[in-house]
Amino acid sequence: MAALRYAGLDDTDSEDELPPGWEQRTTKDGWVYYANHAEEKTQWEHPKTGKRKRIAGDLPYGWEQETDENGQVFFVDHINKRTTYLDPRLAFTVDDNPTKPTSRQRYDGSTTAMEILQGRDFTGKVVVVTGANSGIGFETAKSFALHGAHVILACRNVTRASEAVSQILGEWHKAKVEAMTLDLALLRSVQHFAQAFKAKNLFTDINDSSGKLDFSRLSPSKNDYWAMLAYNRSKLCNILFSNELHRRLSPRGVTSNAVHPGNMMYSSIHRNWWVYTLLFTLARPFTKSMQQGAATTVYCAVAPELEGLGGMYFNNCCRCLPSPEAQSPETARALWALSERLIQGAPGSPSG
Repeated sequence: MAALRYAGLDDTDSEDELPPGWEQRTTKDGWVYYANHAEEKTQWEHPKTGKRKRIAGDLPYGWEQETDENGQVFFVDHINKRTTYLDPRLAFTVDDNPTKPTSRQRYDGSTTAMEILQGRDFTGKVVVVTGANSGIGFETAKSFALHGAHVILACRNVTRASEAVSQILGEWHKAKVEAMTLDLALLRSVQHFAQAFKAKNLFTDINDSSGKLDFSRLSPSKNDYWAMLAYNRSKLCNILFSNELHRRLSPRGVTSNAVHPGNMMYSSIHRNWWVYTLLFTLARPFTKSMQQGAATTVYCAVAPELEGLGGMYFNNCCRCLPSPEAQSPETARALWALSERLIQGAPGSPSG
């Protein structure tokens, strides 16, 4: 069942469900036909809907077609290490005379990154994931790697990044995944990473990403510092910076959206204070998994309906309106200008 679930075959529509005694099969040239075992006959039309169908596209990434000793074709899912005589592309058939599908929200807070990528092949695509050696970043990187993308884990700790690469390769030995050094707190490291990445002649990227923003309090004194308030300000800055980045780069075909992985995420943030440890322990049964947390990032990166669109904020795979301050283009431009001033003269900056 795992192989069928990966291919999407266990999620059938009641209208397309076959009557007892019927079996769905495919021809080598991609057409679907139906076998009635009770009457020992076959036909092209679905016994309930009367529609003809054909296979859509190639085999999903990680699948191969083989033939057994009797000459019968079967399919191998190398990722989930399963075999089946059912063509996995049956999950992605199209009608011979397709009708316009109805629109509905497909994903929500319980959706996982793997479910969003189900059946899709990203061979030839390059994905850069920062902080990818653990947590949501790792699940994002793994999900793309298991679906054919060339994934670069951009991490500060190369040893841990290499361990993450090995873990992904352990799940799919043909995955294209590598680690590169990137410490986002050091401009010199950012510059070196950019140069090394450009030298690979690859291109693409995925980034993760509230009250009125007081620029004078972005770096408060030790006495005025409160971790949760600093965290909230940083998230507000994420949205503002993403919006301004989109405004500046969208004319060149580059889009940027800010994402929230969803509330009640169990992470390692609690290790710094015993109160957080207690709260996280109590909330653990109600938290989302890291695979669910990675879903919104993955959705924004690959959703066809979002192609060319940016400057938005998403939570639980759904577009949301952030706070009024986060929507302010003036504040976003001011934050960008402040960021430029702060890095002037720093090692790794254009003038440093």
